[in-house]
Amino acid sequence: MVKMLDLDRHAECPLWAALASDVPWTGMHYACLNVLNIYCKVFDRKEIYDLIVRKTCQSCKCPREAHAIYQQQTTNVHERLGFKLVSPADSGVEPRDLGYTWVPPGVRVSSRVNRYFDQLPEEKVPRLGSEGARVREQQISYQLPKQDLSLEHCKHLEVQHEASFEDFVTARNEIALDIAYIKDAPYDEHCAHCDNEIAAGELIVAAPKFVESVMWHPKCFTCSTCNELLVDLTYCVHDDKVYCERHYAEMLKPRCTGCDELIFSGEYTKAMDKDWHSGHFCCWQCDESLTGQRYVIRDDHPYCIKCYENVFANTCEECNKIIGIDSKDLSYKDKHWHEACFLCFKCNLNLVDKQFGAKADKIYCGNCYDAQFASRCDGCGEVFRAGTKKMEYKTRQWHENCFCCCVCKMAIGTKSFIPREQEIYCAGCYEEKFATRCIKCNKVITSGGVTYKNEPWHRECFTCTHCNITLAGQRFTSRDEKPYCAECFGELFAKRCTSCVKPITGIGGTRFISFEERHWHHDCFVCASCKASLVGRGFITDGPDILCPDCAKQKLM
Repeated sequence: MVKMLDLDRHAECPLWAALASDVPWTGMHYACLNVLNIYCKVFDRKEIYDLIVRKTCQSCKCPREAHAIYQQQTTNVHERLGFKLVSPADSGVEPRDLGYTWVPPGVRVSSRVNRYFDQLPEEKVPRLGSEGARVREQQISYQLPKQDLSLEHCKHLEVQHEASFEDFVTARNEIALDIAYIKDAPYDEHCAHCDNEIAAGELIVAAPKFVESVMWHPKCFTCSTCNELLVDLTYCVHDDKVYCERHYAEMLKPRCTGCDELIFSGEYTKAMDKDWHSGHFCCWQCDESLTGQRYVIRDDHPYCIKCYENVFANTCEECNKIIGIDSKDLSYKDKHWHEACFLCFKCNLNLVDKQFGAKADKIYCGNCYDAQFASRCDGCGEVFRAGTKKMEYKTRQWHENCFCCCVCKMAIGTKSFIPREQEIYCAGCYEEKFATRCIKCNKVITSGGVTYKNEPWHRECFTCTHCNITLAGQRFTSRDEKPYCAECFGELFAKRCTSCVKPITGIGGTRFISFEERHWHHDCFVCASCKASLVGRGFITDGPDILCPDCAKQKLM
């Protein structure tokens, strides 16, 4: 039996231990309860089933529908609702023949079934063995809770309220509950949910309890409260809106959060903004009633004081006892203490609202920590007391006020600074004391400087001594340790060519010829008569002129 229902996926459930040990238990997976029901009937153990009051699995706290095992036989909504079963001949196509666990009622053509499912989200389409089939089973369990539909599934309904339940079911079935169907839109209309246009001939959902002009897109036929697709087109109508049966019922009757049944008694418990049977407002851990008792809410679930402290309360580092809800929990780096146990490890001084230091998982008052562990300031030599702000740079550390410029003594704080030979300088003092200065104007060179004869200059300060034109990037020379541009140097100091009378600067490797206190540019040293170059040749002087030998002979002849 267990293997047939694939219960090996629920090995953590208390059902296994219970079947083995023959001990009563409560709170197991909903699918396991079906097996348990058979077990109780076969072995006459009805009292075990009667113990179960929760709608969640006690092992993992998950709701029933979260652990529903896929059923071998497809759930029939008509049978679940207690409606008259439709014969296969009248119900249309067989769902399994088309690969689905359910198809819209009355449809006889597979193409219309596919047209309908094509308009739904893929994860909601109930194909055999798919996620959509599992979602459908969960939604049937959620939207159509059995305890809302039949008296035999109500385990906590008092006998005196059974008639009220039956009246509620009868009125709901006659006035509100029905199953919709699909058809082609007879004319243009707007969707009752999204208000978008529906064209004539488009496949729509129609509900018998509404007039013909009210229609929905298949994907829009959803519960007005939970916005889920109405499972198997089953709906309830209230104030001209459609709801799943669960949320329709909750608009008329309170629902017990503990057992998930509707409450027909006039006396019930209201807590955590939820409704409960008076005996079902219980501790989420131990199921003890919390009615009239103190409780603590954690993750939207109520816990009795004992369970909350056992499951969630921290343990005091000092006395190793639970820190109860009535005690103040003091924490530091994942460690916790009672208020009275938060003491200095050395002198036992209470440290509540006092400065303290921590070392090797122990806490100390300021004085004890300083005496044993505190480091000292590199500025004043005093210790860093607990809670004191510390400024650190590499292996050195200072009090905030001691971290200052060694020249101006101004506190640096978070401003930029420059270290030099174990001293700290603010940017201004460092610049004043160590920055490179122009040899001409004596101001700091911040960028774009020029070096001449190992001396620094601003680019704009490095100028010709005579005409003050900037020399940066230009040809220049010097005289008496002063820089001159080429033009000024030539005009002021250079020899002049005997031929062209222009200065011979020698800048750039210019060659020149000298003879008897006279000088010529290389290109100007030519015969005065025939203009032939005399560089490297013999020549004859003729007063201020020079002649080549041939021209000199002609002149003598």
